[in-house]
Amino acid sequence: MTAVLEIDGLRKAFGSHVVLRQIDLTVAKGECVVLIGASGSGKSTLLRCVNLLEDVDDGVIRLEGAEITDPSVDVDAIRARIGVVFQAYNLFPHMSVLDNVTLAPRRVHGIPRDEAEPAAMAMLERVGLRDKATAHPDALSGGQQQRVAIARALVNDPTLMLLDEVTSALDPELVGEVLDLLRELKAEGMTMILNTHEMGFARDVADTVCFLHDGVIYEQGSPAAVLDDPEKERTKRFLARVRADG
Repeated sequence: MTAVLEIDGLRKAFGSHVVLRQIDLTVAKGECVVLIGASGSGKSTLLRCVNLLEDVDDGVIRLEGAEITDPSVDVDAIRARIGVVFQAYNLFPHMSVLDNVTLAPRRVHGIPRDEAEPAAMAMLERVGLRDKATAHPDALSGGQQQRVAIARALVNDPTLMLLDEVTSALDPELVGEVLDLLRELKAEGMTMILNTHEMGFARDVADTVCFLHDGVIYEQGSPAAVLDDPEKERTKRFLARVRADG
């Protein structure tokens, strides 16, 4: 199976605090990898390293076989191939939904507005928000804003999607609409890595679940193996606490 992403021996520290000490992970084309673990376990830092928002201290990251941690790479070109959605929507409040979605195609890729806007409208249709194209973000619900953020990431036709706790800032009744969209992306073959505390969602859509602890992928396997029958005692304690917290 073709590997979209390969991470070998990744290490990242902030001063004396080592967040990631030895991360090895391969993500196949069309695979959905879900990262779980306690706060501070390095899940978000790992995604930021993959998108080159953080410099890595050691190790190699390859995207479709080409090393992207080489200092000589064109960072903007790499980021153009990786869609990122954060828990904070990061939409520009003074711009319309349509302008938010077309910003990167126009400014980064130099696509004329008359070409960028039809593609953006098609993507807004895809996420169920075509009728909100002229609205500003503050007129939308949290779930709608997050779907706009996903549309903005998808409009560049990324090779890989990174999703960092995309439902954690949402009211409970809005979580479902975002998770439904991610299920659809998975069904369409999008390659994704996501952090989530939604264990039911992880069980539904993940091909692989990785439990991060102490700077490493402590346990890795299918959702049934990791979530329902983990081998490691530390994984068992984490999942018991998640269930106790509801």
